[in-house]
Amino acid sequence: MTTTGARSGRSHTVELGAVPDGDTLLVVASSGGAPRHPAWFHNLTANPRVTVDGRGTAIAVPAVAEERDRLFDVVLAEAPGYADYQRQTSRVLPVVVLHPEDQDVVRVRAAGDELVALHGWFRQELAALRSGAEVEFTDDLRSNCLAFCVGLERHHMGEDYAVFSFLRQRFPELGPVLEQLRAEHVKVARLRGELSVLAAQDSPAPEDFDRLGVALTAHLDREEELLVPLLNALPDVPWPKRARE
Repeated sequence: MTTTGARSGRSHTVELGAVPDGDTLLVVASSGGAPRHPAWFHNLTANPRVTVDGRGTAIAVPAVAEERDRLFDVVLAEAPGYADYQRQTSRVLPVVVLHPEDQDVVRVRAAGDELVALHGWFRQELAALRSGAEVEFTDDLRSNCLAFCVGLERHHMGEDYAVFSFLRQRFPELGPVLEQLRAEHVKVARLRGELSVLAAQDSPAPEDFDRLGVALTAHLDREEELLVPLLNALPDVPWPKRARE
């Protein structure tokens, strides 16, 4: 399997054992039971598109939670020696699913970059609200605040009903991560409600905007960390139009 270096951007090829599972291949980041994950695992978490000898390109997705445990059992049924590697280390050996890439699909856009651009607009609006509240909360800021809330709501609806559903269908092992993000969207909806209440006040407290801004920005950061590398490796993602349009 050939990966792209997370820092260097260079190609690195490593020989690995693999277990077939339907149309996919399963590889385990065992490193012989060493205490640290192998370098190739760190590479594919930053750049999920890999090349598999004899099979062409694939998208590498580490399984998480219960799905990781289920797939590890699938591996052990074919290669029980991995159980010895697991016993030799305190880390949980990652199981990576290699999904063959459809060579007939033309990549339309880098959906991860689109996500970052949209999040950039949200961050910009949050910064303007926080700085504006420290001086004078004008009618323009109030309108911008309401537009921000509507835009964030539409963005998360697009993710929940389009992007996340697409990813779950294509990569079932991402289920726990996507459910985690959906749960965060519920919390973000409550924060949006608080923000709307603040916007209706004559002189909202700047510290309230700071608190909400920190919480909302933390969610945007987490979503990007989890999804951007994967989305940018995909050829086709049903991405909703930017909220600001």
